[in-house]
Amino acid sequence: MSASPNSPVQPDLSSRVRRLIYQASYTGMKETDLLLGHFAKMHLPHLGEADLTDFENLLAAGDPAIYAWVMGNAPLPDEFDTPVFHLIKEFKKEQ
Repeated sequence: MSASPNSPVQPDLSSRVRRLIYQASYTGMKETDLLLGHFAKMHLPHLGEADLTDFENLLAAGDPAIYAWVMGNAPLPDEFDTPVFHLIKEFKKEQ
């Protein structure tokens, strides 16, 4: 039985989640390290595979772009307009 794309993380994905948490915590820019690292620790273990892929793609965009999008200083490209990005924005508001 296979998991749906957005079902909670399965045990075999735990190494992927750990890797993403590490990457999010050490992006290179302190502001994004703090925001994305804390977000990743709290939310990634509960996300499905499709959302984890969206998070990976977002990390690949680079710190300056991510920070500008989250802060609302630059328009968010359509390919990053995902539920995960909106979770990050909500998470930032709560901080």
